Amino acid sequence: MLDLLLPQRCVACGLPGEPICASCVSRLPRLAEPLCARCGAPTAWPVTRCAECSGRRMAFASARAAVAYDPAVKALVSAWKERGLRRFAALAAGLVVEVVARPDAAALAFVPPDGERSLKRGHHPAERLARELGRCWELPVAPLVARARPLSRQRGLSLAQRRRNVAGAFRPAAASPARVVLVDDVYTSGATAGAAASALRAAGARHVQVVTFARAIRYPRTGDLGRRPCSFR
Repeated sequence: MLDLLLPQRCVACGLPGEPICASCVSRLPRLAEPLCARCGAPTAWPVTRCAECSGRRMAFASARAAVAYDPAVKALVSAWKERGLRRFAALAAGLVVEVVARPDAAALAFVPPDGERSLKRGHHPAERLARELGRCWELPVAPLVARARPLSRQRGLSLAQRRRNVAGAFRPAAASPARVVLVDDVYTSGATAGAAASALRAAGARHVQVVTFARAIRYPRTGDLGRRPCSFR
């Protein structure tokens, strides 16, 4: 009855059918090598540090994502987070497994939800993605990180403001294994991932890898195009 009264449409292209159609899934911009070994940014050739992360102290050893955070992916993530597209977690996990190699880790953790937003949404995308990845990679999932204080929205903040906003925002919730993967839905500046990874390291982690569904790409200035072009598959 609901399908008759309110037919589903693809959140990316608007065509009737599935919440995201097969055609749009095939066109999602997968992130491919070469990438920065540390933060996962697309680079012209393999590097251990790139212009985006060089000179920054990071609590995680590496970050990897499945797709670039372009307008179509933003629409999907918005529907996933704000419009109850809960089934998207399984599809997102499938894309992550397609692009990101199975990590050498003992467990998966996830960036903890904001209580008010999670209550409003009725679900937590990062945890759902972590649990889907746990099934795919046959790794346990544990709530190893908790919120230490309320966190203002990161949207619209500069990189420096993002770092200040998340400083001290997370705390350990349990002892962490030495090697752990931290899962979130989107990697934007790395500030949230870094703050949550710090909590994992305080709990005993020695190697933290960040895995997300999408990653924001900071396209180089025109004069830098020959030096640092982005690479998608």
